[in-house]
Amino acid sequence: MGADPMRVIPVELARHYVEQGWWTSETLGAMLARGLEAHPDTGFQVHSAHRPWVGAFRDVEDVARRLAAGLSRRGVGPGDVVALQLPNWMEAAAAFWATAFLGAVVVPIVHFYGRKEVGHILATAKPKVFVTAREFGRMAFQPDLVRDVPIVALVGEASFDDLLADEPMAGTLATDPGAPALIAFTSGTTRDPKGVVHSHQTLGFETRQLLANYPPDRGRQLTATPVGHFIGMVGAFLIPVVEGAPIDLADVFDPAAVLALMKSDGITIGGGPPYFVTSLLDHPDCTAEHRRHIKTVGLGGSTVPVAVTRRLADLGVFVFRSYGSTEHPSITGSGRDAPEDKRLYTDGNARPGVEVRLAEDGEILSRGPDLCLGYTDAALTAKAFDADGWYHTGDVGVLDADGYLTITDRKADVIIRGGENVSAVEVEEVLLAMPQVAEAVVVAAPDERLGERTAAVLRIRPGLTMPTLDEVRAHFDRAGVARQKWPEELHEADDFPRTASGKVQKFRVRQGLAEARPTVAM
Repeated sequence: MGADPMRVIPVELARHYVEQGWWTSETLGAMLARGLEAHPDTGFQVHSAHRPWVGAFRDVEDVARRLAAGLSRRGVGPGDVVALQLPNWMEAAAAFWATAFLGAVVVPIVHFYGRKEVGHILATAKPKVFVTAREFGRMAFQPDLVRDVPIVALVGEASFDDLLADEPMAGTLATDPGAPALIAFTSGTTRDPKGVVHSHQTLGFETRQLLANYPPDRGRQLTATPVGHFIGMVGAFLIPVVEGAPIDLADVFDPAAVLALMKSDGITIGGGPPYFVTSLLDHPDCTAEHRRHIKTVGLGGSTVPVAVTRRLADLGVFVFRSYGSTEHPSITGSGRDAPEDKRLYTDGNARPGVEVRLAEDGEILSRGPDLCLGYTDAALTAKAFDADGWYHTGDVGVLDADGYLTITDRKADVIIRGGENVSAVEVEEVLLAMPQVAEAVVVAAPDERLGERTAAVLRIRPGLTMPTLDEVRAHFDRAGVARQKWPEELHEADDFPRTASGKVQKFRVRQGLAEARPTVAM
């Protein structure tokens, strides 16, 4: 990860977190071992047409401990990096838990990431182990990307089964609770995904504080968010173990299938990006019986339209908004006792232990016990974190008199599509590789279902014609870019609004899209 990419954490701040009990000496492995021992018979089920599975925590723990023993015999231990690119399957949980038992560093990779993203992540993280599958949906194993990885295992094949020792590993291996435990790669304003480093302490605190705000009567909740994504992993593999709550995974989010599970198994959903809720409510199979299963919904991870929160509240759903990122997972959110107007129309107030303030230009700065250690790239760390421990989010907002935050804009060029970050810079560079494109500007366009979608405005070279959306999609497919990053709408412009220095004013491009649809009048 370079010489020293980690941020400076002021000594007095770290001491405060320890004194308050927010940072403890418990590692993720110890936390999981404690929860699994306390709740061995809790149910674990994978709802999948490809790889279904039904069992209990004790069964998954056995696989995890056999895997940990097998990896330990091959020299994997504290500080080593284990990368996982798996759908929401039982083996994803087993591999994550095994990594924690070993005191190793887990690198979850979203299963639909393409060759470009996976290649960058593996080259940056330099894992000792890579666990994946031969294929699933758009994901396909590419052997040439893992030539330098010592241990490669494919779930469902002998390479994975051979790693499972006959006897499970007992206990957990000791490691520094302040050391890296996870590197989560997230697309943002940079060309390539950024490696966000979390410790046992930051992840442990995040797990406990999220659980403390969960409703006690929420029942069986389905996790369809990819476990290769930070919040999907925490919500599926950490929080339920600490609580002793059942784990239900879906490897494909199919609204019709989810609605059927609501009726057959009494499963519900707890929130996430608005898309996961609205796609159920808007589905023709949704009935009043289904709506009765949706009792409490926390929305975040994407732009949350007021129309959605109001609609849910009018249906009798207890709804609240929250704000955070992979770097700082829980910055603000509304508690269960917050007034309805705060829950519906703001992004909440500061979470336990978290401090929030606004810079002169309105940029949101935050710090707290769940703030990451920094990036794998020291230059990115130096840019985003200051000497006083504040994280410069790149988002712009306002604070009301009661301390409730509302996000109003973003300084960073990021499209948050259904909870996934899409780098505008990356999409622009791929577009510029098309011979007819002279200039490309990519911005977020509002989307009722996903929160935002990727809109591309192109200036075409003289004498050439504007590409069709199908031609653009084929180009992105050939480039190996994950499908959720492909432009979903195209616009043509003779030129762009610019500053005196020639820089494109993206906020005006966004305004143009909002005011003049379906074309942009520049």
